[in-house]
Amino acid sequence: MTILPIQVIVHHRSVNHRNDPMAQRFYELLFTPAVRALQERFGSRDAYRRYEAPDAPPRDRLTERETAFIAARDSFYLASVSAAGWPYLQHRGGPAGFLRALDERTLGFADFRGNRQYLSAGNLAGDDRVALFLMDYPNRRRLKILGRARIVEPDDDPALMGRLEIGGYRARVERGILIRIEAFDWNCSQHITPRYSEAELRPVFEELQLRIARLEQENARLAAAEPRSR
Repeated sequence: MTILPIQVIVHHRSVNHRNDPMAQRFYELLFTPAVRALQERFGSRDAYRRYEAPDAPPRDRLTERETAFIAARDSFYLASVSAAGWPYLQHRGGPAGFLRALDERTLGFADFRGNRQYLSAGNLAGDDRVALFLMDYPNRRRLKILGRARIVEPDDDPALMGRLEIGGYRARVERGILIRIEAFDWNCSQHITPRYSEAELRPVFEELQLRIARLEQENARLAAAEPRSR
């Protein structure tokens, strides 16, 4: 039996996004004068200038590609801004697909009870700007999303909370969070170390265990067939 490399088992592939249409709106929001000055200084300005042209795709609406990528994630990182101006980054996790694309411009997720510091929720009360960072470590892909978030209390919109509900997941939902997408961009695969979850590795280990069991059976059969020494 041939044991396939882990990279093959989980369909590992390195994706080069440099040939994709870049996110004009994303660059418009993040390429400040200071950023552009550094690009000029270090020689990357010309490479990015053509992606900021008026006829470049705005990339503020999700396509099937982004929707499928988001649906496969079981975690992401959420950045918000405090009233004191400090950025705050928080991990959000749940079953795959708990972050949901409600339409081509809107994401939503059920906000589960955590350590009850309410840092992200408090930040959103004063500044609705957020950034999401979604990682696919096995395939070395990452998607960055900028948006404006609002909190939805369960009693205010039961129908919406029903769309965000995760059946069978044992966690208390405190609120829903909706994110109106402003822009998004795909990152290149540089410097991403592939990592694999237990579920992704399970087929590899099951195949190894099966091979070991067969080898042990073959070894026992050969040992039994050998003539015993007198």
